[in-house]
Amino acid sequence: MAPLFPPWFDDLARVVMLSIGLSVVGIPALLMVWVRTSYQNDVGVAVAQPVQFDHRHHVRDDGIDCLYCHYDAERSPTAGVPDTATCMGCHAQIYQDSPQLEPVRDSYYADQPLRWRRVHDLPDFVYFDHSIHLSRGVGCETCHGRVDRMAAVSKAESLHMGWCLECHRDPVPYLRPPQSVTEMGYHPAIPQRKLGERLVAELNIKPPTNCSGCHR
Repeated sequence: MAPLFPPWFDDLARVVMLSIGLSVVGIPALLMVWVRTSYQNDVGVAVAQPVQFDHRHHVRDDGIDCLYCHYDAERSPTAGVPDTATCMGCHAQIYQDSPQLEPVRDSYYADQPLRWRRVHDLPDFVYFDHSIHLSRGVGCETCHGRVDRMAAVSKAESLHMGWCLECHRDPVPYLRPPQSVTEMGYHPAIPQRKLGERLVAELNIKPPTNCSGCHR
């Protein structure tokens, strides 16, 4: 009696089973790598805004503190963006005829907010509180990078869960005195490890590493 399958069928079956096994493992692995690349997380990609706002000029040249515009960062989960009245507080006297600021003036007189585009946009299932981080000495540049060097703001970090957990598990390398959180290019007067350990004790810093700490 002739065999039901030809001799080469065994080799084909092995190839098919091996391919299925590699796909089950390989596809999730490739997806995990993909979401961590700059092609997916937009790290370093400047976001076009309705008004060309140059942080280099405002922060570095004019010395405007982060909290002047992002005034909610110390007291609420969100940092907030400045309303047009805040912009016009300066620009009613400075560059008041600049064509670049026409959208700002239109927004102010029409009492309609500018539609700024988000640069850092966490998923809805992630809870993040700016105020607790600033009060515990996590500097703005730790997450947002050197915005004083950015003509147009872009993401400096991926903000992936693993990146956040790295800090939560060992916050010491990232801490500074709370009064210095908005300082760009901060350098501690003493070794960072020593400073961080002192701040952990003084401020009773115990970042959550359990799921419910950020997923509520």
